[in-house]
Amino acid sequence: MVFTWKIVEELKGKLFACALAATAVMLSAILRLNTLFQPNSFDVLSWTIVYYCLVCFINRNDNRFLVWAAVAGGFGILNKYSILFLLAGLFLALLISPERKMLWRRQTLFAIFLGFLIILPNLVWQIQHGLPVVHHMKELADTQLVNVNRGDFLKEQLLYFLGCCWLFLFAAYGFIKNPDLKPFRWIGYSYLITLGLFLYLQAKGYYAIGLYPVLLAVGSVQVEKALSVGRWTYLRPVLYASLIAFFIPFIKIAFPVLTPEEIHANDSMYRDLGLLRWEDGKDHTLPQDFADMVGWKELAHKVDSNYALLSGSGYTLVLTDNYGQAGAINYYSKTPGMHAVSMNADYINWIPYDADIRNVILVQESSDDDPERTRERSFFQSVNFGGEITNPWARETGTRIYSCVGALKSIGKILKEEAAERKW
Repeated sequence: MVFTWKIVEELKGKLFACALAATAVMLSAILRLNTLFQPNSFDVLSWTIVYYCLVCFINRNDNRFLVWAAVAGGFGILNKYSILFLLAGLFLALLISPERKMLWRRQTLFAIFLGFLIILPNLVWQIQHGLPVVHHMKELADTQLVNVNRGDFLKEQLLYFLGCCWLFLFAAYGFIKNPDLKPFRWIGYSYLITLGLFLYLQAKGYYAIGLYPVLLAVGSVQVEKALSVGRWTYLRPVLYASLIAFFIPFIKIAFPVLTPEEIHANDSMYRDLGLLRWEDGKDHTLPQDFADMVGWKELAHKVDSNYALLSGSGYTLVLTDNYGQAGAINYYSKTPGMHAVSMNADYINWIPYDADIRNVILVQESSDDDPERTRERSFFQSVNFGGEITNPWARETGTRIYSCVGALKSIGKILKEEAAERKW
């Protein structure tokens, strides 16, 4: 919101335009994004800062803003690689606009080098570990993006900003007709190019949310200009109030305000808006983000109970099936010093392979094909069922917990060998 406000000021917008843009940002899908335990919030912030810095550079010809844009882009990459699509879109947009001359400045090359230095540790880490990002992207494409419908992607762009989408029309009109906005047409080009890249690659709809704060800023500046004379000025409070009024009915739908039972009783409106469609391309009982979170506390509580029974019998490792389970346990656990890990995603690099692991608390999804834990029974003195997620509304209902007690072999060595196979 702050950087959107600052973009409006750079575009010569006054208080009404600033307030309109900031409110539009807040009363949109961005607010929902900030309620979830995900890296997407910082992602949108990084995109907005990059746009702000470039707008400032065009206005002031101050090379410091190129440096700050590189810093924002660098840290954005460290957070989430999706900002690379924005940077690609910006490069092509500037290349086809009169502002292309900024690309060949010595200061621009220095800024790019600085951004490279920021991401270099991550790049080195990726190379040292066999480029796990490539494996992750392939898995993402095969299991999730393959289910993305391009028509739904475009529909979601409208849905995310339904109450303020009219500002995008004003932004488009401003780029075409407003001479003050002519130097910033590259913003519109970058939006179209980046959106086109996402569309071609069948990306998820929310990947593109970072493109919109700057468009809301441009649209608000154009609205203020259009309503700056005569009786048109009286429409300003009406338009501002409409943002709030239109958003209110969506609070119960977009945010976890209703109970799972209430959502299920009114599932038609969720289904019509596509909110029940999960990454597998099918409709389910609850929105996926909500179903993901249901059962987290129950899982952590039951892992704590199993862990307490093993205290005093040597080092106990908590090993989960996926990073969501590990994160939920680490967040909600009441046991000091206990940290869950997983063979999934980056957690695979945080497993204490060299520790003298005597016991393992194993968290396995309900779809696991070996509920008797035949393999683990050859590694431990005993394997005991320690409970499961019973909440019927949880995405992972039936996820089981096992206590594997008294290691007969080097568990760290076995896990290290398995991790080496999984990384490739």
